[in-house]
Amino acid sequence: MKARPNVSIVIPLYNEEQLFELLIAKLNEVLSSVPFSVEVVLVDDGSDDNTPHLIEQLALSNNAYQALILSKNHGHQIAISAGLAHASATEAVMVIDADLQDPPEMLRDFYEKFKSGYDVVYGIRKSRKGSPLMKILYWIYYRVLDSISNIKLPLDVGDFCLMSRKVVDQLNNMPEQSRFIRGMRSWIGFKQVGIEYERQERVAGDSKYTFKKLFILAYNGIFNFSDYPIKLMMKLGLTSIVVSLAYLIFVLIKKYFVGDVPTGFTAMIFAIVLFSGVQLISLSIIGEYMIRIYKEVRNRPMFIVQSRILEGERCDENGIKE
Repeated sequence: MKARPNVSIVIPLYNEEQLFELLIAKLNEVLSSVPFSVEVVLVDDGSDDNTPHLIEQLALSNNAYQALILSKNHGHQIAISAGLAHASATEAVMVIDADLQDPPEMLRDFYEKFKSGYDVVYGIRKSRKGSPLMKILYWIYYRVLDSISNIKLPLDVGDFCLMSRKVVDQLNNMPEQSRFIRGMRSWIGFKQVGIEYERQERVAGDSKYTFKKLFILAYNGIFNFSDYPIKLMMKLGLTSIVVSLAYLIFVLIKKYFVGDVPTGFTAMIFAIVLFSGVQLISLSIIGEYMIRIYKEVRNRPMFIVQSRILEGERCDENGIKE
């Protein structure tokens, strides 16, 4: 068995056959230019194109690549978690997406910061390509999350980072099902630093992060690292009471000083809609936390590995050769 690498690079892929060759060419350049040993863990997240076959063929022919084929599409954050669980590096693990929007060559800069004493080195998106609407939504989301979060989350930061072995081990020991890696990474603590970079456009193919998936990711960030939704229920309740009391005072003044009491269904409909809305919002927030508790107590495995190729040979999930 060969010696364990200094650094592992974890890359989740989902239907990325169009840019696979470009990705591997860029990674090969990086691997040949750094003065330390590197393995690349390619995680297929249930692709329905030729991506799994390409990953397996590469891993069988090149020992620097490890193939991890998941049984179905578990989602981006789970795929990253699967890669982290199977990364064998002794020093650090880098996480990067397959779309090449985040430059793999920043491994050298990340590693230098890591060697200077930092346990987490993350990329800060100084600017990003894309539609103006999405840029605005990202900008707003990160600042809203930072303002309501129970922990300090760096602004304009994604999953692109380098983490020390001890940070990765801590992440692997956190079995929560609703994953928000960048938040979990911040919660762990240790010495962390960011490096600014220009985020590029996707090289080929379409983004696999649909608006729905982005919304779920944002949702996990809020509910996993903030108790603000629960506090919001209290604020809504107090607001509805204040509005109701104000309306009651208004009616009494109209009755005793003006002699005119509001009639008809308008007031009743207003009150019903107001209180019903507050109750539904409150129930949905409570339900969201209950769903997350339910997912945890089921204790199902976070992911299922269909096949794994390590050091050019097929093996089981534990790395034992078949």
